[in-house]
Amino acid sequence: MLINKAIFPVAGLGTRFLPATKAQPKEMLPVVDKPLIQYAVEEAYAAGIREMIFVTGRSKRPIEDHFDMAYELEMELEAAGKAELLALVHQVKPDDMECVYVRQAKMMGLGHAVLCSERLVRNEPFAVLLADDLMVGTTPILKQMVEQFEEWRASIIAVQEVPADQTRRYGIVDGTPVNDRMMDITAIVEKPAPEDAPSLLGVAGRYILMPDVFSEIRAQPRGVGGEIQLTDGIAGLLRRQKVFAYRYEGKRYDCGSKEGFLQANVELALAHPEVSASFREYLKSLDI
Repeated sequence: MLINKAIFPVAGLGTRFLPATKAQPKEMLPVVDKPLIQYAVEEAYAAGIREMIFVTGRSKRPIEDHFDMAYELEMELEAAGKAELLALVHQVKPDDMECVYVRQAKMMGLGHAVLCSERLVRNEPFAVLLADDLMVGTTPILKQMVEQFEEWRASIIAVQEVPADQTRRYGIVDGTPVNDRMMDITAIVEKPAPEDAPSLLGVAGRYILMPDVFSEIRAQPRGVGGEIQLTDGIAGLLRRQKVFAYRYEGKRYDCGSKEGFLQANVELALAHPEVSASFREYLKSLDI
């Protein structure tokens, strides 16, 4: 049982980044030299996934263009003998990667966005990656999860410890540890108040889900914020089958917030082979 398909919910308006997102998708905001969505797609590709399903909305055409062939640009680079840049452009979409797009006509929550992909996923286990969460690990985070899935053959959710005063930002899980990194989930609650949170383990933006979750999402009433929540669908799935939480090895940048986005730019720039040395010297020169 392999994970062949990944869903990228990218229909959101990105209001926290206005006016930058007035005319471009938030997923196309660059971190150093790549847009956010490319980091997520590269992570899925590194995990062995080759079919990328983008749940889009109005004004998201730049995402489709980014993963399409740029004929004029490629001809220009080839004519100018800029082979390295041409190779860089080709790396955006490898030949064995397929990109599929489905519209979420009305934004009704993450659960609804995932449900929009049901006909494309069919009866297969699948991954969900939220591009807002830029996640970095020595072994890519989703690859870590795919390796766990090969052993457990059940739904797996990436989690991390969160501050007690931030539980309202996350789905929070509780359960029984099965080893140092895996937990058998017994409860999952969407954005609870700190006093109601069953633990401090918050869901990060990576999931591997069994297809049974689609029927559970459909069965849920609207949840927090009046939206169809993926967390509620997973809670329904828990009543029928095992769902595990995985404490991943790596770091997550919350690029849905300005602070997290800036942190990602600084730290990834410091790790970038082309700019790290000069950028580090620049930071040292600042009187801060």
